[in-house]
Parts: sequence; structure tokens; C-alpha cells
Amino acid sequence: MELLQVADAVAREKNIDRDIVLGAMEEAIQKAGRSKYGFDHDIRAIIDRKSGNIELKRYRAVVEVIEDEATQLTLAEAKRIDPKAEIGAFLIDTLPPLDFGRIAAQTAKQVIVQKVRDAERKRQFEEFKDKVGEMTVGIIKRVEYGNTTVDLGGKAEALLRRDEGLPRENLKVGDRVRAIIYDVREEVRGPQIFLSRARPEFMAKLFIQEVPEIYDGTIEIKAVARDPGSRAKIAVAARDNSIDPVGACVGMRGSRVQAVVAELQGEKIDIVPWSEDFATFVVNSLQPADVTKVVLDEEKHRLDVVVPEDQLSLAIGRRGQNVRLAAQLTGWDIDILTEAEEQARRAEEFKKRSTLFMEALDVDEVIAHLLVAEGFISIEEIIETAVSELAKIEGFDSDVAEELQNRAKAWIELKAQELETKRQELGIQDDLMSFEGLTPEMILKLAEGGVKSRDDLADLAGDELLEILGAGAMSARESNELIMRARAHWFENENDNGEAAASTVSAS
Repeated sequence: MELLQVADAVAREKNIDRDIVLGAMEEAIQKAGRSKYGFDHDIRAIIDRKSGNIELKRYRAVVEVIEDEATQLTLAEAKRIDPKAEIGAFLIDTLPPLDFGRIAAQTAKQVIVQKVRDAERKRQFEEFKDKVGEMTVGIIKRVEYGNTTVDLGGKAEALLRRDEGLPRENLKVGDRVRAIIYDVREEVRGPQIFLSRARPEFMAKLFIQEVPEIYDGTIEIKAVARDPGSRAKIAVAARDNSIDPVGACVGMRGSRVQAVVAELQGEKIDIVPWSEDFATFVVNSLQPADVTKVVLDEEKHRLDVVVPEDQLSLAIGRRGQNVRLAAQLTGWDIDILTEAEEQARRAEEFKKRSTLFMEALDVDEVIAHLLVAEGFISIEEIIETAVSELAKIEGFDSDVAEELQNRAKAWIELKAQELETKRQELGIQDDLMSFEGLTPEMILKLAEGGVKSRDDLADLAGDELLEILGAGAMSARESNELIMRARAHWFENENDNGEAAASTVSAS
């Protein structure tokens, strides 16, 4: 009974199942028994779950042909001991109780401690693996080189790394700290729980705690962007039009938002009203700057935001902080332009497109300007547009429209011939010619830079691609996405090889 009491005490202390502790004890006694009677023997220990009595038994299998004399015996030998013995059955011998010596007792203790520790680690992992994304509170146990170990109420320890904490935050041993669990990993030394106070999700959880309307779902957090310890933006929307989401988050005299600011060590927070109209949402996200105009490029996921000259520095923010947080909040790349810069850019684009139409279609400046004014940006668009639509342009008729389309087709064919000639001269591969996302001009520039196949393109880094194509060809994000698409077939080949290898192994 004393053994059962010890098992119950350990199970309560470590918060693990009693049977796991008793199983560990059985394994320890079993190991001690094998060390006494021989490690080759199949010796098993059984602890009675009610009385606590320990039985030590040796198992031997009844077989036709003996392969291991320590764990097997023939049917004839077995029948001499037990006349009812059969092939496949076990002959069980009860062994005398063990007299634990010092070494055997120490060995048994180590086995029990290890098994209990493994069970405790498994329990911790099972408990915390589903808590990723949740807020937790703990006591700081130690701080080493900026990395903080947090005691989660005796259940487990978690790590708050220096890069996941707030800059210039001075955490001391014994302090209570709130953080979000962002990862739980099962490792050899036990479950590793990682905390963060710097991630956007942490600030969102703080608002959920401080604002009842967010907690009950009346107000929804749409997006969060943070520069930890400095500034943040949070976009909120109300399900009921009668509720002011920004006012609810700010609270009476700023009480709610100030509670979050205090937890984040004075981090300034802009609460932005979310809008279904994306342009309006962009304008709101750039507060406190005033915005004159927003131009969206949905293909490139890019925004040109025009602001008055005196609002430029405010829109960009210190070290680009305001526009960077707005870009994170909206998920789009944002370029900030003054009205003068935007006019200059439009004039440059107008001139560039007019020149293209004048050269390609062999038309005068007036017609080229009319096409640009109607929104045409490429020769291909003229071919794709119906003649009846082109004829609607002021000063055009069906004859002019047909002639423009014929000249456009002739120019495209000429360019295709020139490209084919260049391709043969430079040795450009088919897989690069047909790769989606590259214009003929880009392909020629790449070939002149030594990139003549899809694999050559895949070998490039993003900045190398931008250097070859020249300024303004595409953004850094677009270049990285293009290269990753170029590399996709490598991984497909790896999967195919893996499946082929698996088939070969299965067949063999």
C-alpha cells in the first residue's frame, strides 16, 4: 500500500496519470530483475493496482524450433512442466521477490524519474499545443542576455526571446508579464513554448481584453500593424452602423486605449476605421496625413498616394514609419507622391505612351494623344479592342479604326520576327520565352545579361533580376515572386523523384 501511496503522491504533484507512474515503477523493477537474472530473459513486473503487491515473472514462449534459449522452449520441455502447454502459448514462472541493493535501487529510481519526466513533458505539450495564439500570464524566472524564461504557473516554462520583446523594456526576475503563445515545439529536452510581446496578434489580444464590444463580436479587428515599442495601427469595423468602432476602442477619456498603451510601454496607437471602399481605407490608414488622391494598380498590388506638399513628411512619417505601417495594414505597396511629382510622372507616362503609338502606328501626335487620353497603354490593347469601339473616339471613323488595327498587327508581327531573330542569335531557350510574367523586352534584356533559360532565371536573386531589367521594371516583391515561380519546377521534380523512389521500394 505504501507503493500505491507514493504513486498517488507523484501523480498529484506532477499532474500526470497514476497508471503512468505505476507503469514506470513496473519498468524499473523489471529492469532490476533482468540485471539479477540475466538481461536475455523476458522478465516482467506486475504491481497490483489495489493491494500494491509486486509480482516478478519470467515468460518463455512455447515454439517448435528454439532460436533463443533464454526466452523459448520446445513443446516437449513445456509439457514436462505443464501438461496443458501448447505451441504459441507462454510458460510463466513466478520468481522470488527482489532484494534491492543500493545500485539496483538507484537504477530503479533513475528509470522512474525519467519515465515520470517524459510523461510530464508529454502532458505539457498536449496541454499547450492547442493554445497557440492565446494570451498567457507568467512570472519571470530568469533573464539571460535579454532572453527571458517565464514560469507559467508551475505548469511549464516558456521562453520570451529578446527579438520578441519590446525594445528598451526592462524585465526583472519576479515581475508578472503578459504575452502571446506563438509557437509550441516538441523537442528532445521537452516541449518548448515561445512567447511574444512584439507581434501584432499580442496587441489585438490586449484590445479584446480591454474592449467588451470586440470581445462579444460587436466590433471586429480587421488588421493590425506594429513597429514594436514605437507605433502601431489597428483597423476596426462595427457590425452595427450605429456603433462608433474608433470611439469604443478609445474609451471614456481614452481609458481603454491608454490601458493597452501602458502594457506596450508607451507605444503610440492609431485606431483606423475600416472601410469596404479600399481607397477610403487607404486614406484612413495614412492618418494623420491628408490625402488628395489614391491610384490603385490591382495587377501589381500597388498604390500611388498623392498628398499636398506640406503633408509629405507627415504621410511618410519618421524614417518612413507611417507609410510602412499603412502598407502592412492594407497589404499593398504604397508610394507617396506630392501633387507636383504626380503631375510630372503623369506627363512622363503620357509622353512615353504617345511616342510608342507614334512610332508603332506611324501616326501623328494628335492621334497618339487621343489614344492615350482614351486610356490605351499598349499596342496589344488596340488589337483587342473592337473596331466599333475605336470608331467612337472623337475624330475617328471605322476606316481609321481598321487602319490603326492593321498597323498595330503589322508592328506586333515585326516585333515577333525581330524577337525570333534575336532569340536565335542569343540562344534563348523555349522555357524562358514562354515563361509567364516576362515581356519580350524583358526577355531580351535577360538574355543580354546571360540569362537564357528558366533555370538561369531561377538561379538569380531578386536584386540581381532588378539590376538586369533596370529601374522601374518591377518592384522588389514582384521580382522575388517571379523567381520563386521560376524555381517551382525544381520542387515538382523532387516530388516526382521521391514518388518514383517510393514506388521502387514498394515494388521491391
